[in-house]
Amino acid sequence: MRLAPLAVLAVAAASAAVLAAPAPVTRAVAALNPLGSSGISGSVVFTKVEGGVRVQGKLSGLKEGAHGFHVHEFGDCSAPDGASAGGHFNPTGEPHAGPHDASRHTGDMGNITAAADGTAAVDYVDPRLAFEGANSILGRGVIVHVNPDDLKTQPTGNAGGRVACGVIGAAKPE
Repeated sequence: MRLAPLAVLAVAAASAAVLAAPAPVTRAVAALNPLGSSGISGSVVFTKVEGGVRVQGKLSGLKEGAHGFHVHEFGDCSAPDGASAGGHFNPTGEPHAGPHDASRHTGDMGNITAAADGTAAVDYVDPRLAFEGANSILGRGVIVHVNPDDLKTQPTGNAGGRVACGVIGAAKPE
């Protein structure tokens, strides 16, 4: 059976559309690099799970203690002080708070705590983060701050300067 030329074009166009449609993102990663001379580096992996997005990360080079840890509005780490990443990601206009508070910035991930050797790890599920819609974190920045986030001071938690920055990008499917 031979198809008419227009039918062949329609089949080809439909096939191309199916092939070109990107798979939904279920995993993303941010490689964190030092800002200034902080020496801090690491990575954060975001994985879609039931109940939200699992946040898993490992960092090194931190001063012992707690450090503010947030998703910022822009995936731009070009400024030496990280200011190009903008403020906390807050698409719903809510107040700054902790990661488990009902009313908070989407980007409020609380603190990451470093041991005496300067390493820190995080692993929790965040119900607010997403890979699509208004709360999508794709293309946004992850910032680590020099001081702890007090989880209440508006609008930033009084976490001080920025010491590491990374851009959240879609990860290769597993």
